[in-house]
Amino acid sequence: MVARRLGSADSYGGYRSDLVDILREKGIRDLAVLRAVSMVPRHLFVPAAVRHRAYEDSALPIAAGQTISQPYVQARSLELLRLTGQEKVLEVGAGSGYQTALLAELAGPIFAVERLAGLAQSAREALEAALVRPVSILVGDGTLGWRAYAPFDAILVAAASPEVPEPLLEQLAPGGRMVIPIGTHAVQELTLVEREGNTYRRTVATDVRFVPLLGEFGFRS
Repeated sequence: MVARRLGSADSYGGYRSDLVDILREKGIRDLAVLRAVSMVPRHLFVPAAVRHRAYEDSALPIAAGQTISQPYVQARSLELLRLTGQEKVLEVGAGSGYQTALLAELAGPIFAVERLAGLAQSAREALEAALVRPVSILVGDGTLGWRAYAPFDAILVAAASPEVPEPLLEQLAPGGRMVIPIGTHAVQELTLVEREGNTYRRTVATDVRFVPLLGEFGFRS
């Protein structure tokens, strides 16, 4: 849908197809996730200086010392959420906006929180350029979630925390799923948290490396 709306102005379709093949070879099986990757123009979400690398399966630098995550890690995170298209989703750490765009292809209303105002504005502009349907982006402390729109059916955290922030647990709907990197600055595990009534089940998916989640319930520095 995104790529179709871009029409003849989009010349990166072949590169996206190659990236989808790479992700499939690495074990991504969710067809909806693969389709989203094939549709969303990642090159619009990276700085011009690294645009030629936009469809590599690697993390890339963006502004303010942050990164756009490796496509495989993003695809694996989305696959773990098992989105059906109707969920209300909270994204913590909008960053470049690319993962926000993938979520917009996969779920219902998307609410994203970004700590850095400059990144939030760049994400809004990139989402508009990519013709992604409107999403809501709040500048603030992502560890606090976005209580005004809670509860959320799914929460995706794109930065590493020493523990799951308590406000995010509280804002996860019963039956909901959260994916979050848990660990130290150096060593982290991508973790699936599933809420069953008032209990939370955790499953470790894979080792990862993310920038730290800064905030009241994350890392302080």
